[in-house]
Amino acid sequence: MTPERLSKLTRVANHRQPDLTLILENVFDPHNISAVLRTCDSVGIQEVYVLNTRIPRHEKWGRRSSSSSAKWLTVHQFEDFDACIQTVRARYGHIYTTHLATNSVDLYQMDFTRSMALVFGNEHSGCSQEIIACADGNFLIPQVGIIQSLNISVACAVTLYEALRQRRQAGYYDTPRMPPEAHAALLQSWGAGLSAGSDAMQEGGQ
Repeated sequence: MTPERLSKLTRVANHRQPDLTLILENVFDPHNISAVLRTCDSVGIQEVYVLNTRIPRHEKWGRRSSSSSAKWLTVHQFEDFDACIQTVRARYGHIYTTHLATNSVDLYQMDFTRSMALVFGNEHSGCSQEIIACADGNFLIPQVGIIQSLNISVACAVTLYEALRQRRQAGYYDTPRMPPEAHAALLQSWGAGLSAGSDAMQEGGQ
């Protein structure tokens, strides 16, 4: 690896946010997942959880949508609901679903500087009642149109860039936030374990 390449990868790793993640629950279209992964990379999210309890396990993401960003992320796929939630609970402080309910909080009232996992449901029915029941709360993206819904990749982008805005203001991108050993392991995986054009598909809880 050239010094220039190492310098670039180090800058990217320095901006990774170890206390912010997504859970994508039963998202059907792999191109939607790919578009979400591209946004995750752009805002510094490293780990993403893909939960498939009602659909077959994804074998690959749509590369055209992700522009190969998936190979730089750590994607955990789960088919067991409890195992996924337990894993996320052990690593992140709160779980919030995107769900329209009487107790839902406006996106711009959320404190995204806290440790949290954000759940986005599938294209047809949104988040399941099962995951809503175990979440710490719900939030919604304010809309004033007739169609009160957004494509999942758009909803994720709107949400994550609000998180980016808040975290930049809080100085979260000014210094590395990953533990040194995790930071070093990430750089090693990027330099040695990921070949151009491949997807990083990791097992999770199975």
